[in-house]
Amino acid sequence: MAEGQDGAEHETARRWFLDACVLFPQLTRGLLIGAADAGMAQIFWSTRVLEEWRIAAARAGGMAAEAEVRALTARLTAAYPQTLVEPDPEVEAALRLPDPGDAHVAAGAATARALIVTLNMRDFPARRLTPHGLEAVHPDGLLWGLLEEETERFAPVVGKALADLARPVGDGAGGRSALKRAGLGRLGKAWAAQMA
Repeated sequence: MAEGQDGAEHETARRWFLDACVLFPQLTRGLLIGAADAGMAQIFWSTRVLEEWRIAAARAGGMAAEAEVRALTARLTAAYPQTLVEPDPEVEAALRLPDPGDAHVAAGAATARALIVTLNMRDFPARRLTPHGLEAVHPDGLLWGLLEEETERFAPVVGKALADLARPVGDGAGGRSALKRAGLGRLGKAWAAQMA
């Protein structure tokens, strides 16, 4: 990749600020953190994002799920101390998003100079982000791109994330249906083709 603007865009493409909605589902979280573990991306989050994840887990699974997320966030924070960033207060105040409560996510991405990785694309319209030099991406396209560009490095990450699922995959397509259920249909199709 050429230096200059293209190099800067490529660098940002591999810096991901993770919204709570991509940390909550086990499979999506495993894929994104697995990519970071494999050295393919740098991941970032804020204290508030981790708190939103904890609250979502408590709502869905009660106190046991909340305790599990607390333990997991403690391990992740220890393993990735550089990932914890404070949202840029000026960006947070200036942003006008459909839900003002999402501004902290974009402001965290601004601090990290990273893409916003979210399942809720409608919450982050490009026309509101672009003036601040920000961009939101869906994990499906992001992870599909990794599988296409770096198959040898990323395929083991996908395999591990599927193997780590609490519910066995067992769909006869190497995990395609599990990926599709997680909102990662494009990745699932590419993964099934790899497994064929």
